Amino acid sequence: MEARTLAVVGARARIAVGIAGLAAPRMAARIMGGRDGADGLTPLFVRMTGARDIVLGLGTVVALDRGAPVRGWLEGSAMADAADGLVSILGRDKLTPWALTATVAVATGSAIVGPLLGKRLDPPPPPDPGHLEAVATGHHPVTDA
Repeated sequence: MEARTLAVVGARARIAVGIAGLAAPRMAARIMGGRDGADGLTPLFVRMTGARDIVLGLGTVVALDRGAPVRGWLEGSAMADAADGLVSILGRDKLTPWALTATVAVATGSAIVGPLLGKRLDPPPPPDPGHLEAVATGHHPVTDA
């Protein structure tokens, strides 16, 4: 798969996970931490990480849409995911076994793939206008250059 396509697919997956965290933080917290996961401040932190993932995903897609530098977005996303993986390992007693395994696997994959994609997409490829995310955030290909 082409590096640009892989970056867009990863960014869209990140956006989807972020939307799920914002829309249903208690359910996401329950999936991650079991019955007690939806208590206290946990849903707030699920929303915070959901918002972060939406921003990182949108930044990546908009940069590719515009032909702008994308390496920083991909490396920043990889670092955020690596931190999530480390924090999950440190707090493994609070996570369900499934959530721990899934989080560490995704974090590890992102920590490896993100910087590699960033290098392959540096310098940035030419603009690829028309991505729905870019248009929805006001980046219209006809008026922006």
